[in-house]
Amino acid sequence: MLAIADSCQLPRSTLFFCTGHCIPPARSGHRCVADNTNLYVFGGYNPDFEEAGGSENEDYPLFRELWRFHFATASWQQVRTEGYMPTELASMSAVLHGNNLLVFGGTGIPFGENNGNDVHVCNVQYKRWNLLNCRGKKPNKIYGQAMVIINGYLYVFGGTTGYLYSTDLHRLDLTTREWTHLKPNNAPTDLPEERYRHELAHDGQRIYILGGGTSWTSYPLDKIHAYNLETNYWEEIATKPQEKIGYPSEKLHKVFICGGYNGEQILSDLWKLNLQTHQWTKLPAVMPEPAYFHCAAVTPAGCMYVHGGVVNMSGNRRTGSLYKVWLVVPSLLELTWEKLLKTFPHLAHLSSLQLLGLGLTHAFVQRLK
Repeated sequence: MLAIADSCQLPRSTLFFCTGHCIPPARSGHRCVADNTNLYVFGGYNPDFEEAGGSENEDYPLFRELWRFHFATASWQQVRTEGYMPTELASMSAVLHGNNLLVFGGTGIPFGENNGNDVHVCNVQYKRWNLLNCRGKKPNKIYGQAMVIINGYLYVFGGTTGYLYSTDLHRLDLTTREWTHLKPNNAPTDLPEERYRHELAHDGQRIYILGGGTSWTSYPLDKIHAYNLETNYWEEIATKPQEKIGYPSEKLHKVFICGGYNGEQILSDLWKLNLQTHQWTKLPAVMPEPAYFHCAAVTPAGCMYVHGGVVNMSGNRRTGSLYKVWLVVPSLLELTWEKLLKTFPHLAHLSSLQLLGLGLTHAFVQRLK
């Protein structure tokens, strides 16, 4: 799973477990996004009847639900929304654009037979879903694709129908809501390998593909492909291994990947790729339990939250664990905020006027409320 942090400082290796009284059931194939205040978790899959919620879950073994983890109070809440929530609940892609959660693609049960190619938008402030009415030719109905927003455009790459894997690159203008199927100038033999369950990163000029694979292979990270937005060419970039360690086994800005599956074992390591030097660095922090098909998201402050995933292949067991790790040295403001919350846990129960009277800024009152 990939995450992106904007700071150039070194990550901290301390991991924190977060718990709540009401927590989402164990799952995999879900997606999460984060802002300053909350982690949002959407969808997912668990074939175990009891762990999936038993008869309480009408969509067994899928989770047609949106959860929110509130950082300040370290508590989970299932978000009750209005409007039409998507039914493609596994291996969709999701991004947060302001207050809007954009969800595209994904698949239902049986996998590959009920795929989607619509863009669903949930305003997390007003808790309402809407279908984005788009023009132009949509991407195929796929799942396992990856997407990223750059300068008002939504870029979608790869994915699978369940039978065929894709190298298609599509762009949605979020202003005009028109899809465009991009045609890079490369020869067909110079395109990235077809894949799904990969991730995308960008530096404003290039979109980088990391990891992923097919049902029969996973792609190494000694070379990665990048789409140049200015030249309309795919470029192949040779990355640099960390001395004495090599490359990660799985699938400006720095990009972080954690965990995954390399075809032989489930991983728990954390790696950083410098997009300027293309140098890989293995970090001392490790996930508390190896996992793949998990989700990860980074807050604007540079803290990565990791949730769920498959943790045991033989038993096909999922987890509902949530934990965090700082990818950068936290700012003095963030350290002070965390200390304040630990020292005075009752702050969340005060009114906004009381909090303002204590000297908190509007921004931190919003993070509490």
